[in-house]
Amino acid sequence: MTAAGAPEYDPAMSSPPLQLTREFLLDESIRERVEQLDPDLKLIPIETHREAIHELLEERAVKDGVWVFGYGSLIWNPLINYQERRIAKIHGYHRRFCLWTKLGRGSPECPGLLLGLDRGGACRGVAYRIAEGEAANELEMLWRREMVTNAYDPRWVKAVTHEGPVKAIAFLVNRNYPRYAGAVPEDEMARAIATAAGTVGDCASYLFNTMTHLEQLGIRDPQLERLRDRVVAIQRDHGAAT
Repeated sequence: MTAAGAPEYDPAMSSPPLQLTREFLLDESIRERVEQLDPDLKLIPIETHREAIHELLEERAVKDGVWVFGYGSLIWNPLINYQERRIAKIHGYHRRFCLWTKLGRGSPECPGLLLGLDRGGACRGVAYRIAEGEAANELEMLWRREMVTNAYDPRWVKAVTHEGPVKAIAFLVNRNYPRYAGAVPEDEMARAIATAAGTVGDCASYLFNTMTHLEQLGIRDPQLERLRDRVVAIQRDHGAAT
């Protein structure tokens, strides 16, 4: 195990996880591969991404850069070029593992779970400010990452920061999405995260990385802390059994 509790990469595995980079997101062959591996997924065309981004940007009264709210992997691997970063809090939504995945962090035989912003409560994360002149290009990078399908619903939310409130784009979970998990029992959630792995890595590392970076920022998330401890215990028991 690594210091963060994530399993180390085993050289005996067939291939290492793919690295999520800007180059990876711009590689159109990746979309073709996703369609081949999981034909049930309905991929959104890039042209539709651009139209959605344009509509969101046109909704602003003041055009002076764009804020984006990150609550999961955007905290530890944002991939976007930004000018400023602030710890922020939004109300009305909370961070939860509520999306099943059969590719990136899971497989058809052992689906994993991804984080989403679901209704209720509040969430502390990170707000990034993108320069106005780079907004369209950087948001397209985000859409290529988060909006491959309709799993999320990008909306403007009020993000409270120490320097004052900002209007930010947040990727809320789409409850009508076929792979929306709903209220997964914590035992089932922990088992899925502890055992699932896919093309970009194992599901447990996704949780551990998120927790490590939240703690570095001084952000507490008791639910995820409890979930992390259960996942570590499951992996430890599995290791002892084998």
